[in-house]
Amino acid sequence: MGARPLLNRRLTTMGTTIFAEMSALAAATGSINLGQGFPDTDGPRAVAQAAADAILAGRGNQYPPGPGVPELRTAVTEHQRRWYGLEFDPDSEVLVTAGATEAIAATLLALLEPGDEVIAFEPFYDSYAACIAMAGAVRVPLTLREPDFRPDLDELRSLVTPRTRLLLLNSPHNPTGMVLRPDELSAIAQLAVEHDLLVATDEVYEHLVFEDSAAGAVSPAHLPLASFPGMRERTVSISSAGKTFSFTGWKVGWVTATPELVAAVRTAKQYLTYVSAGPFQYAVADALRMDDSYFTTFRAELQRKRDLLASGLAAAGFEVFRPEGTYFITTDIRTMGEKDGLEFCRRLPERCGVVAIPNVVFYDNVEAGRSQVRFTFCKQEAVLEEAVERLRRL
Repeated sequence: MGARPLLNRRLTTMGTTIFAEMSALAAATGSINLGQGFPDTDGPRAVAQAAADAILAGRGNQYPPGPGVPELRTAVTEHQRRWYGLEFDPDSEVLVTAGATEAIAATLLALLEPGDEVIAFEPFYDSYAACIAMAGAVRVPLTLREPDFRPDLDELRSLVTPRTRLLLLNSPHNPTGMVLRPDELSAIAQLAVEHDLLVATDEVYEHLVFEDSAAGAVSPAHLPLASFPGMRERTVSISSAGKTFSFTGWKVGWVTATPELVAAVRTAKQYLTYVSAGPFQYAVADALRMDDSYFTTFRAELQRKRDLLASGLAAAGFEVFRPEGTYFITTDIRTMGEKDGLEFCRRLPERCGVVAIPNVVFYDNVEAGRSQVRFTFCKQEAVLEEAVERLRRL
């Protein structure tokens, strides 16, 4: 094939995702997988039944409409109005995607030119770096530092240059569990307006802001950046059903934005998956309309699981940074006499039969995350209790 490398140079640093490596390690060793963030139980039976009914009724078994089925697009607009008071047109301001990951990819591919700079919170969710690279843009990290992982707003302002095109924000933040406060969101909004920046917000954990967070889990606990002055017309808001309803395999996500922004994202999206998840879209429409009690109960259950695992990790010797939201707990292993999170995670299954994720793979500034290890608590309580017992061997 000649001397030229086969892999596009933009992706040479990506390789196999850490999730694939660690999940394979869990399977090979029979370990409890607290690495990848997927629940080990299915979501509401009524929602699963709605998907089965749609399949048997022939709804969505063939190509659904490119923007998504009207029922789901309408349900998304109802959800945004119900929880946040945001109004969107289901026909021109909603786009259904193959999960939030495709929504992020399509947004960045559509809105960025080669050489544009994208400011994003570091540690990054791993697809951010890959999608920015595929767009030919340049990622500019704003490092979130322990123990509270709050963004330094003065540093954020200093990172903006004439080449800055877009802010890529994630709140509640994976992997740290940080939730942006109203004052931080307001400052970010003012900065975006001042410099005429576009913003993409990854809000997949919007219904997992815990009661003891700085934001306070009162309705609405999560505040979309699009609700702040000047942001409705420059923000692409991204979310999905997987994390809220525990059907991560369905890969149903969505974008809400102005007609112009949605049209731009749709232009890229149509050449990625074209369409996806037809019958599941009808089921997710039903899920979004569930009573408030579902959302509050789900959040309370996850908070209880967070506390169970956090206590166990602390007892095992980890320094624990209690998250304000998401599925994940970030820890530091230096209190255990360890320094290298990647090596620690590769040895952990043999040492005690538990799999975790090293946060260092989410950093450009590797020294900031070298000793951090992430665990997920979106598992059955019995599984978490067994994991805690195993971790005591450390």
